[in-house]
Amino acid sequence: MNLVAKICENAKQTANTFAGISEGIKNSILLCLKNLLEENSEKIIAANKKDLLLAEKNGRNAAFLDRLTLTNERIKGIAEGLEAIISLNDPVGEIVEEYVLPNGLNVKKTRAPLGVIAIIFEARPNVAIDAAALCIKSGNGVILRGSKDSTESVNMLVFLIKKALKENKISENLVGLIDSSDRSTSVEVLKQDKFIDVVIPRGGESLKKVVLENATMPVIASAGGNCHIYVAKTAKLEVAEKVVVNSKTNRPAVCNALETLLVDKSVAPSMVPFLCGSLCREGVEIRVSERAKEYYPQGKIVSSEEMYKEYDDMIIKVEIVKGIEEAISHINYFGTHHSDGIISEDYEEIDKFMKEVDSSAIYLNASTRFTDGFQLGLGAEMGISTQKLHVRGPIGLKELTSTKYCVYGNGQTRN
Repeated sequence: MNLVAKICENAKQTANTFAGISEGIKNSILLCLKNLLEENSEKIIAANKKDLLLAEKNGRNAAFLDRLTLTNERIKGIAEGLEAIISLNDPVGEIVEEYVLPNGLNVKKTRAPLGVIAIIFEARPNVAIDAAALCIKSGNGVILRGSKDSTESVNMLVFLIKKALKENKISENLVGLIDSSDRSTSVEVLKQDKFIDVVIPRGGESLKKVVLENATMPVIASAGGNCHIYVAKTAKLEVAEKVVVNSKTNRPAVCNALETLLVDKSVAPSMVPFLCGSLCREGVEIRVSERAKEYYPQGKIVSSEEMYKEYDDMIIKVEIVKGIEEAISHINYFGTHHSDGIISEDYEEIDKFMKEVDSSAIYLNASTRFTDGFQLGLGAEMGISTQKLHVRGPIGLKELTSTKYCVYGNGQTRN
C-alpha cells in the first residue's frame, strides 16, 4: 500500500470511532486549535511569507497573491470562525424524523457523519483550518491536499491541527495531509474510494475538471462565480451604489464578488454613468456591451463570449436589459449559478427574480459578498456548492452529514 492510500486508510479507521465522540470533546479540540492559532500567529505569517516569495518569483498575479496571503487580521478571522463553529449545535445524532409503525417498530431518521471528506484546494491556506474544523465538529475525518504554492503555510496549520487533536487524546490520523509537491498525488487521492466518502474541490475550473474526471467517489463541486446584479427600474440610486460598489470592490479576487452589472434600459441613461463613475473612482475597469456603450462611451467593448468570464479582478462587465424577463434569462444563461442579486422596490418582480433565477444564493438589495458560511451563520464553510445534490450553497456543518435510520424493536420479524 502506498503512502497516500495509507494516510486515507488511517483517516477512515479513526473517523469510524470518532463518529461517536461527544460534542464536548469536539469543542475542546476546536478551542485548543483557536488558542494555538493565536499563540503561533507570527510563525504562521513567517511560513506564509515563504509561500508568497515563491509565488511572486513564479509570476503569480495580484488576485492569486491576495488569496494566498495570511495576515494577523485574517488569522484573527479564522479564529473567530472557530469560535462560531464551537457555538453551533452538533448536528450528529439529531433526529430528523421519528415515527412508530403499526408493528411497533420505532423508526428514527438521524444525522450521521459522511465519513472521510477529501478537500483538494488551491492557494487559500485558511481552507485547511476551515475544512478540518467543520469536519471535526460534524464527526468526520478529513484528507487535505493543498497546492504547492501554499505548502509552507498549510504544513504549519496542519501541524497545529494535529497538535490540538493530540492534546485532546484523539489520533492525529483523523486529519491527513497529502504531499502537494507531487502533482500525481491529487489523482491518487481521487482513486481512494475505499476510504474517502466524498471529495470537494476548492479552486478554479481546471481543478474542478480534474476532480470530476478522475474521482471514483462522489464529488461536491464548489465552482467559481460569474455573479450578477440586476438594477431594476424601481431601484433606489443610493442602495444600488452601495451594493454594487461593495459587491465588486470589497474583495474582488473571491468567487462571490460581482462580475456583471445588468441595468434596466428605462433607467440606464442616469444609472449607468452614475454607477460606472462610482466604480471607476474605486479603481474598477469598466467593460461595456454594445448596448451599454451608448450610456458609458469610455468603456471598453466586451465580447459576447466574455459575458461568461469571471475576472477575479477589479474589472466589471456592464449590460443593458429590457426588463426582468431578459435579466433573468441573461443570468441563467451566462451565470455560474453562484450568487446573483436584484436592486428593486417592486414586490412582483422581486418575487419573480427570487423564484426564477437558478442560483445557489439570491440577494435583494444586498451585496453578493455575503455568500459565505461565516457571514450566513454557518460558522465557516467547505466551499460554495453550485450543484443540487446533496447540497447547494455554502457547505456548513449539516451539509457534512447524511442520515441513517435507527430502528428500535422488541422482537418483530417480517412475514
